[in-house]
Amino acid sequence: MLYVAIATRAFRRYSTYRAATIAGIFTNSVFGVIYSYAYLALWDENPTAGGYDATDAVTYVWLGQALLMTIALWGGGTTDDLAERIRTGDVAIDLYRPVGLVGWYLASDLGRAAYHFLTRGIGPTVIGLVVFDIRLPAGPAAAAGFAVSLVLAVVVSFTIRFLVASSAFWLLDQSGVKVMSGAFAIFFSGMMLPLVLFPGWLGTLANALPWASYIQVPADIWLGKHTGGDLLAALGFQVFWIVVLLGCCHAVLRAATRKVVVQGG
Repeated sequence: MLYVAIATRAFRRYSTYRAATIAGIFTNSVFGVIYSYAYLALWDENPTAGGYDATDAVTYVWLGQALLMTIALWGGGTTDDLAERIRTGDVAIDLYRPVGLVGWYLASDLGRAAYHFLTRGIGPTVIGLVVFDIRLPAGPAAAAGFAVSLVLAVVVSFTIRFLVASSAFWLLDQSGVKVMSGAFAIFFSGMMLPLVLFPGWLGTLANALPWASYIQVPADIWLGKHTGGDLLAALGFQVFWIVVLLGCCHAVLRAATRKVVVQGG
């Protein structure tokens, strides 16, 4: 199948950067240790903050480090390639392919995410298990729910990154939009601080935005905060944003290609 072949090639492409992967695992692990002790100090002052206990909090830290590159939190991945091809005009070749641009880059990004999960995802998690008392999924349902949620998180992330990359059709350079998008992602995904700690209306808003799909939703499923119908609702929340954002991706692409001008002629 074409999309499987695209994902496989992307997996192999990223697997060539072995030194960068090892350095990334080390970096994620160092930050995991730092954040773990910071969270332990916070939960020592308030043992039930946000409905988490200290073990939940430390587990959340390591899940965040594991998902950081898997979901490409602050950008990057195959959508950066797209933005560059738009800037140079090479996207014209992509538009001639008998395959949709969104599907092509989504399949490639899933291959990238698979590689990063197996390396920079599992690597830091193993270190977290050794160094700290982190919680494993409560049972098969939580493990399966997390696996599904992880795939959905990658797709939600891809759609936002695709929209950012598509801004290059009008701006020629996605850099400014990418920086702004990354700032929103860090704050509203729960990477900076779990969204369960956000007060009042800010917490309500943060948990309703698509960035919550990145880390907060998968982490809560892992921690057993969503079970039964609530688990299905959490996955449904991610599916909802996928449908909305994929629709936006196709709409933006149609608007861009109606008047696309290839730079240099």
